[in-house]
Amino acid sequence: MASAIRRMPGEARKITPRDLVSLPVGKWLADPATVEATALEARGTTAGATFYLRFQDAEGKRQRHNLGRHDPEGVTGLTVAQARDEAARLTARIRAEGRDLRAMLEADALRSRRELEAEAARVAAKKARQQAEADAAAAGEARSLGKLCDAYAAALEARGAKSADAVALSLRRNLAEPFPVLWRTPADALTVEDLLQPVARLVQAGKLREAAKVRSYVQAAYSAGLRARTDATAPEALRALRIRSNPARDLATVRGAIRARERALSAEELRHYFTRLQALADPHRSLLLVHLLTGAQRVEQLARATVDDWDRRAGTLTLRDLKGRRAVPRVHVVPTLPPVAQALAAMRRAAVGPFVWTLTGGKGGADYSAAADACERVAVAMLEAGETSERFTLGDLRRSVETLLAGFGVPQEVRAQLQSHGLGGLQARHYDRHSYAEEKTDALRLLWAVCDPEAEGADRAERERLAKLAAGSTVLQFRRSA
Repeated sequence: MASAIRRMPGEARKITPRDLVSLPVGKWLADPATVEATALEARGTTAGATFYLRFQDAEGKRQRHNLGRHDPEGVTGLTVAQARDEAARLTARIRAEGRDLRAMLEADALRSRRELEAEAARVAAKKARQQAEADAAAAGEARSLGKLCDAYAAALEARGAKSADAVALSLRRNLAEPFPVLWRTPADALTVEDLLQPVARLVQAGKLREAAKVRSYVQAAYSAGLRARTDATAPEALRALRIRSNPARDLATVRGAIRARERALSAEELRHYFTRLQALADPHRSLLLVHLLTGAQRVEQLARATVDDWDRRAGTLTLRDLKGRRAVPRVHVVPTLPPVAQALAAMRRAAVGPFVWTLTGGKGGADYSAAADACERVAVAMLEAGETSERFTLGDLRRSVETLLAGFGVPQEVRAQLQSHGLGGLQARHYDRHSYAEEKTDALRLLWAVCDPEAEGADRAERERLAKLAAGSTVLQFRRSA
């Protein structure tokens, strides 16, 4: 060592506070060594005495560990007793854990740093959580369900939708007034169970149709808010709500709400529907287009059709009607217009099976649920855009086609033949053997003309004449006009 330990005369004794008062700079004092070869030492410095623990490392070399400066009061440093206690504690660790004291102390320091960092992270997380809760509470009213509904109604009005006032009034009357807390709750904090409350209240009151409308309006509002987050053209009021989910999506249909089945789309709504189909990706685009331009045939019949039923040369698709108590299905031949033939081909572009009305390349026919979901997505988009007054289903499209054709003077027997319904009478079963192929083709071309009057390369002039057929035409007039 740099200088020898100063020994007191007589027997070895421990360091005393008096020893440290006059300890010269550079001189050492030491307690008697322990059996572990450790000892408390003190060294004189210009700032006073400093305590050390002398020990031997794993290789038997003498080492010292600085314990701190001496302070008789124990305020800014260690008293002799405190230094001796710390030396005894470290000696006990050497006895229990081995002689590599320096490695133990480094591990302690590392563990301490990590604990401090973890505590700092916990404190930061707690502050962030508290701040988030405060922000959420402050923004709750601004991002409430009521604000979402109002913003949705305002967006409808801005687009000129005639249904805007009715939507706003219905939501206020059936949601805001009876459920004020729900109305003020942040829209993103609500669950499907929360949103079921106003619908269930109307159902319990026997107002099924109104319940279905409220369900539809809330679903459409959430859908509009969700899309607005990434749509630069969406109203700022909707985008500011920052809707991240649509809990209303899982609200079940109100059974019995449309028992009367009176919904029929207008010609304008059918045109909007047809236009929106063009923007869909295949195979959903082709699936819904075939359904519409074949006269909205029954989904179950379309789903059973295979390549053997599709005569490309003749331009027909043969369906089999099992409706009712038929032991043998009724053969139902439907003309396929050019866009229908193209759509059928598109659905079979990667053919892996025989089915033609398919979402799986022919592996199986499309089921009702998949087709209905695709139709519903288009209906919701139209409702949000103000292109329809309320949502609609595949069944509504079937009714809409017949209503539209009837309005243009297509006779009842032709409509019945086209959609394969109302043919159970004695005359139809036993005596009427006319195929109605031309009449069905004319009716479908008329439907096409209404849905897409600007189509190119489709005998536009002739289709325009079809679209101008007067209501109330006789069968003969309808055929001659066509």
